[in-house]
Amino acid sequence: MKITFNQLRNIKHQLPTGSVKKIAEALGEDEQTVRNYFGANKYVDGQVVSTHIEPGPDGGIVHLNRTDILEMARDMIKKSGAATTV
Repeated sequence: MKITFNQLRNIKHQLPTGSVKKIAEALGEDEQTVRNYFGANKYVDGQVVSTHIEPGPDGGIVHLNRTDILEMARDMIKKSGAATTV
């Protein structure tokens, strides 16, 4: 799947409080790994999660090999009623 970096960050910023922890627990991942998925780069405490960023518009194009984190995030945003551009 491809998404722009800015779109990915926008989704992360729309998440209700505590969502990163819930996603991490549901998937058996470290919280920092989920944050790294959305563009953070603190790899000492978390892993890289199947992403590749190439230069392009809106912060670059992110190639996601793993979409379960993104799907859970979008679902949480929709359930919270905060969905604007997911």
